[in-house]
Amino acid sequence: MNLQRDTKIDLSGPTIPTIFKSNKIDAWNDSDSDENFDQSISHRKIIRRWNQLSRLQRSLIYVFFTVLVTVVLVILCLPKPTSDVNKIKRKLEQNALKNVSHAKGPASNLDQVKKVIYDIEVNERPVFSGPGNARQFAVVESFKHAWRGYKEHAWGHDNLKPVSGMAYDWFSLGLTIVDSLDTAYIMGCNEEFEEGKQWIKNELIFTKNKDVNFFEVTIRVLGALLTNYHFTEDTLFLDKAKDLGERLMAAFSSPSGIPYSDVNLGTRTAHAPEWSHYSTTAEVTTVQLEFRELSRATNNPMFEDAATAVSEKIHQLPKKRGLVPIFINPNTGHFLPHATITLGARGDSYYEYLLKQWLQTGKTINYLLDDYVTAIEGVREYLAKRSSPNKRLFIGELASGSEAFNPKMDHLTCFLPGTLALGHANGLPGWHMTMAEELLYTCYLTYAAHPTFLAPEITHFNMVSATDDMYTKTADAHSLLRPEFVESLWYMYQLTGNTTYQDWGWQIYQGFEKYAKVTNGYTSLANVKSEKPIPRDMMESFFMSETLKYLYLLFSEDRYIIDLNKYVINSEAHPLPVHKN
Repeated sequence: MNLQRDTKIDLSGPTIPTIFKSNKIDAWNDSDSDENFDQSISHRKIIRRWNQLSRLQRSLIYVFFTVLVTVVLVILCLPKPTSDVNKIKRKLEQNALKNVSHAKGPASNLDQVKKVIYDIEVNERPVFSGPGNARQFAVVESFKHAWRGYKEHAWGHDNLKPVSGMAYDWFSLGLTIVDSLDTAYIMGCNEEFEEGKQWIKNELIFTKNKDVNFFEVTIRVLGALLTNYHFTEDTLFLDKAKDLGERLMAAFSSPSGIPYSDVNLGTRTAHAPEWSHYSTTAEVTTVQLEFRELSRATNNPMFEDAATAVSEKIHQLPKKRGLVPIFINPNTGHFLPHATITLGARGDSYYEYLLKQWLQTGKTINYLLDDYVTAIEGVREYLAKRSSPNKRLFIGELASGSEAFNPKMDHLTCFLPGTLALGHANGLPGWHMTMAEELLYTCYLTYAAHPTFLAPEITHFNMVSATDDMYTKTADAHSLLRPEFVESLWYMYQLTGNTTYQDWGWQIYQGFEKYAKVTNGYTSLANVKSEKPIPRDMMESFFMSETLKYLYLLFSEDRYIIDLNKYVINSEAHPLPVHKN
């Protein structure tokens, strides 16, 4: 090794004088020549020291310089912001300024225009592989049975009367087709999905001179169209959703900006219901998920601005520990004083959409979370009671006028366990989950207490009794085959993995099969207390859109078939993507 180093030194020695004797070197001035000569001597010293290093030391230096060069190259190759991205952002900002909401209402400062720029988000489409076990296959067959009956006897109409084989129209929008289409997609019912899609393409129009309910059409039709657009990326659904959304905007034309309940889609006009000057609180606060998603899908903030303004106005109104009366005046923007406070009919989804809006917007709108948390504290303080003798937890009401406690609970209230569990999964206190589990069991008992294993529309609770905790009045004993309890079962199953909730759902499904299934579909029932209940001859669109969908999801071996970290589910069981802001 020493010989090699000496040899290299010797070889480099005579090279230097030869180089500096060239013509180019002679042409430089003396100082330059001396400087270069000194540099050459320094180079020889560096080479000598390098050759004196061990093989390990030289290897480490090689590695160091290799890493250094690699880092430099990576930094140089990193993409820089392009003018195209800036152009897109400027274009979105210009669109936001052009399309500010035209909803009537006071403006604190017209010069302060709210600029909305949506992040360019890529929401991945879910993949559904069809039923994976016997229970799911059974639910798919139930869906196909209901679809066949509807197709044969009520195709293009809103609902099927499955006993008489007749059609029933409410809004003349083919509700059953539109509302249940994403259920067909999720279940892998391709034939049914294509049939429904072609009807929407060729037959679904919004130009009829007919009043519709603003809330119901928003959650059932607009929500369904947006979900199908997200699932398929077929612009047919988005075009229909945009047309419908623009017509529904008439509802926000009230003096306060609080929506009117009724909209004429053909004339694009809106008004209060004939029977009252008031709108329902739940209805005006359960359109925000859909209108926000329509804005995001069309890059037009008009829809979101109008719907968000409603939430902001109601946020500012006085409440009873976060609890709201069930009626609000669209002319004045104020609640009906001393109206009923309930988590049942006309109140339920106000609370649901507070949490879900917060989640939909990437947990960035804090007043929505604050209102939700305060409201659940209000539920615990004023509405959550225990029955006698077994101390079953239930959610009662504060009666209209006196605000006296009324120990009755709508089946609709059984949405709450799922919502509480969803909140807890996103960081809310542990007692929310405890309440969810106890309330879910009470909801289960409202089914198990009857020979049909189906729950009534309303259950009453005893506060002082030595025998029964609950009872059902004959007037309240009907069943519409509602989805709320099965919905909560699915939330709890996804969030906990507890398969007991699947077993409870299977018991209820068997009740549907035994008592509600008829030749042409599934019928609502007059009295769940009877072992031979009389059919009411109506199959609501939500049975296929919600009840069967939630059962199918509940029975999946994949708990995250629709991941609650990526989707919020609207009040009609239509999944909408979560956004970053």
